[in-house]
Amino acid sequence: MAAANGGGPFIIAWTIALFVWSIPLLMGEMVMGRRTGLGTIGAFRDYVGKKYTWMGTWLAAVCLAIMFYYSVVMGWCVKYFTLAVTGAFKNPVTTETTEVLWKTFTTAPSQTIFFHFVSMAIAGFIIYKGVTAGIEKASKIMIPTLFILIIITAIRSLTLPGAEKGLEYLFSPKLHMLANPKIWLEAFTQAAWSTGAGWGFIITYAVYTKKKEDVACNCMIMGFSDNVGALICGLTVLPAIFALSGSGEIANQALSAGNTGLTFIYLAQLFTMMPFGSILAAIFFLAMSIAALTSLLPMVEVGVRNLMDGGMDRKKATLIVIVGGFLLGIPSAYSLNFLDNQDWVWGVGLLFSGLFVSIALMKYGLEKIRNHDINTEWSDFKVNRWWTISISLFPVFVLTIIGWWLWQAITWYPDNWWDPMETFSVGTIALQFGILLILALLTNNWLAGKIGQGRDIMESAEEAE
Repeated sequence: MAAANGGGPFIIAWTIALFVWSIPLLMGEMVMGRRTGLGTIGAFRDYVGKKYTWMGTWLAAVCLAIMFYYSVVMGWCVKYFTLAVTGAFKNPVTTETTEVLWKTFTTAPSQTIFFHFVSMAIAGFIIYKGVTAGIEKASKIMIPTLFILIIITAIRSLTLPGAEKGLEYLFSPKLHMLANPKIWLEAFTQAAWSTGAGWGFIITYAVYTKKKEDVACNCMIMGFSDNVGALICGLTVLPAIFALSGSGEIANQALSAGNTGLTFIYLAQLFTMMPFGSILAAIFFLAMSIAALTSLLPMVEVGVRNLMDGGMDRKKATLIVIVGGFLLGIPSAYSLNFLDNQDWVWGVGLLFSGLFVSIALMKYGLEKIRNHDINTEWSDFKVNRWWTISISLFPVFVLTIIGWWLWQAITWYPDNWWDPMETFSVGTIALQFGILLILALLTNNWLAGKIGQGRDIMESAEEAE
């Protein structure tokens, strides 16, 4: 994303978005989960009232809709890891060759569906094992491994002749570009996407926290860790692109290819040009696979936690989410156009999820949350009014970004922007949002009654002590 938006200016805007968007929302989600002890559906019911249950349903549904196609994307990474370890990137090739490789793979449903299945199976196995034996144990292995792998690839990339051009592109401030609203809108969207703010992840994971958790410090660590990891990945990609492309024109062509083209076509080709490129390709795509898995796991857990709140045991809930996720992800595995459509629709849906969280927080009382649930006696980091102001402005941020995206979509399809069959149209968003909203509203009271009683973690933990 930084590559496509000027490098340095994007990083500046993205860092600001971290403080006024991602971290404040992460803190709010954690408070909701801790105060209710329930997943997204029950959290909204107990935190702001029964009639708002549908908002929690929206969060869960959007998260699961993203899970359906995100598993397919993880499957791509796993596939390219297997290609790397079997020597596919051993000998120098052209981008035409790697483009053919990509198209051959993505137009073979047997391949894409199989690796989609592998991704869901891995995630299902970990979630099936539970929080302590599954998620926590896997995270203790995956997170350090991921950072080690991306640091290795970054070091190799930075030592290439000509890598300094990539560093200049990435970190040169180019302050005049900050006047471009597109930079800010892309940065805020990326901040929401990459940190998991508004997904329902943190509401869900907060269910498993203890009373004496430092909400502010934990959320700061989550936000900064995400940004640091992304910057290290940038140090892998951009120096390699500029060092090995041969000309600025080719480098710019690679940067404009989008995330998919950059990763699976241009980077795949560049690895074949590097000494020990096959090994580095294996490390890179393994890191990509692990990163994708760390995002896929909480998506699955959001669904599982809500089913468990309804009285289902973890094993049965996991089986339902995994099997359902695999089946509903097949269309995205079968068609890139369908996957692009789902990414477009539910990426915007995620912004509404964040909006609903901010509404819940404002209804409960922002200063009450800040003074009693964030700034606790065991908090090492005290949050001042910047948190309250950020959440108060959240609806403005969200509606501005959504308005910009929809206006952009209308310019793409000036004559048929309303057509729900167009991949990136306003019409396809309206149709799919409308269906989900109607279902969420119709099931509001039923789900509110179906979800079991939660527990205030802060109060119940105190009683247990």
